[in-house]
Amino acid sequence: MKTRIKELRARYNLTQEDLAKKVGVRRETIVFLEKGKYNPSLQLAHDVAKVLKTTIEELFIFEKKK
Repeated sequence: MKTRIKELRARYNLTQEDLAKKVGVRRETIVFLEKGKYNPSLQLAHDVAKVLKTTIEELFIFEKKK
């Protein structure tokens, strides 16, 4: 899974720590989300999308497995 978190976070001048505090997780969780190494719960995906003023569909890009 790819994400646009880093790109959108930069648009709003938010650090990983800022975003983490706004959604109630640790900074490491944001790091893993940005690297595509963590699949968020639906609630976390919703919260991140809301802070970044986008939709879950625009924020997370799901790649089909071959």
